[in-house]
This record gives sequence, structure tokens and C-alpha cells, in this order.
Amino acid sequence: MLARQRQELILREVEENGGVRVSELVTTLGVSDMTVRRDIETLAGKKLVMKVHGGATAIGDRHPDEPGFSVKSEMNPVQKSEIARTTASLIGPGSTIAVSAGTTAYAVAVELRPIKRLTVVTNSPRVAELLYDPVRDDQLVVLTGGVRTPSDALAGPVANAMLATMHVETLILGVHGIDIAAGLTTPNLQEAQTNRALIKCAQKIVVVADHSKWGVVGLQTIATLDQVDTLVTDAELGDDARRAIADLDVHLIVAPRSDHDDAAVGE
Repeated sequence: MLARQRQELILREVEENGGVRVSELVTTLGVSDMTVRRDIETLAGKKLVMKVHGGATAIGDRHPDEPGFSVKSEMNPVQKSEIARTTASLIGPGSTIAVSAGTTAYAVAVELRPIKRLTVVTNSPRVAELLYDPVRDDQLVVLTGGVRTPSDALAGPVANAMLATMHVETLILGVHGIDIAAGLTTPNLQEAQTNRALIKCAQKIVVVADHSKWGVVGLQTIATLDQVDTLVTDAELGDDARRAIADLDVHLIVAPRSDHDDAAVGE
């Protein structure tokens, strides 16, 4: 295998998994430890990966399409609150759930606090801090490890390995964008892989996304829309989008506006 081919494979492994070990590459590529290290140094010199002890990880710089948590918190706050209240109503006492990172998922976590006997797995330090209460003995909050991303998610191989051993009833998943062709997407490669690990550990997938996420396509697909069980959105989602979602047999719940008492609509 030529050096270029080895380096392309290393880069693909880093993009898909957030990182890779030298020992794994020696076995996969069938070359020496020194050859792998030279290939990693070449990729690091081109700023395609970050060289770390024992391997390489994805570059941690923020993608230009990925605003931070504080910025995203200010986007459509009313709609996020509507979605959060509606989503929390789907979760009963004694449930075992996972909550992803992201501002809409965080808004849902705010509404989950009164629910009794919850077990919550999350890769969001903010969600874990919000839900953890040392005086409550009816609730368990499990925080994954991982590398912290600009959107305040813990992602990468450590988070993925931990999630591979977990089993929950429902995942509440926030996303960067939703598109019929591209599916659920994110601009962050490490978060994409960790979100896939969250999906694998859940029996049911509930995506929470306001209308502005429709038609947005991030760098990498997390999942296709037909993998989603329920999509909770706000009343401003257009009719074309609603029809497209219905055609995929995804349960659509439109959160009622906070300024009137209309019931949520399910299709």
C-alpha cells in the first residue's frame, strides 16, 4: 500500500471515529509502528489530524457552520420551550432515557426535572449538571466521558465506548439540521459518531428540532429520517415539510403555541 493510500485510510478512521491508535493502525495496515507514526506526522503537518500520545485525533477547531452553545441558546427560544414542554410530556415516571447535547435537548431537560424516578444518560455536561440533585434518591444521572466540542457535547472514542454498553428506552436527540435526502446532520465529525452511538443504545428515537432546522445540511449525516420514530417541532414548520415527514411514516408532533391552548398535532 502506498503512503498516500495509508494516509487516506488513517484520515477516514479519524473522521469516522474521532481518533485512532497507532497499535490499531499497525494491525490494520500491516506496517511497522514507525511507518504509522510517520504517516500521522505527515497528516498533522498538513493540519488534517492532531497528533497525540499513541495515535491521532480529529482537529478540535470549530467548523465555521457550528456556533457555540450560548449563541444557539438565543435562536428561537420560544419555539424551543414549546417543543421542550411537549417532549417532556412523552416521558413517564420511572423511564430510562438518553438526552443528547444541544440547546433544544437542554430545554427538554429543564422540563424533565419534576419527573420522578428517571434514569438519564447524557453526553452533555450542562444537562448532567441541570438534572443532578444530591438530595434526590429517585434519580440516576450518567454522564459519558469524551472530548468537549463547541456545542458543549462530550464526543469521541471515550464517549462512544461507554455508550456501546448502555441500553435506554428513549433517546431525546437534538440536531443541527434535517433534510429529506441528507437526513439528520451535524457539522462536527466527532459528534456525528457519538450521536450514532446514542441512537444504537435506544429503543426509540425522538428528535427535537424547531422549524429553522428543516432543509439545513451539516457536514455529516447522523442518521436517515426513516430511523426516527418521532419528530417534535413547532407550529411554524411548513406544509411541504410536514407532508414529506408523513410520507416517511415518522410520527410528527407539532408543539402547541405558547400563546394559545391548541392541542399538539400528531400525524
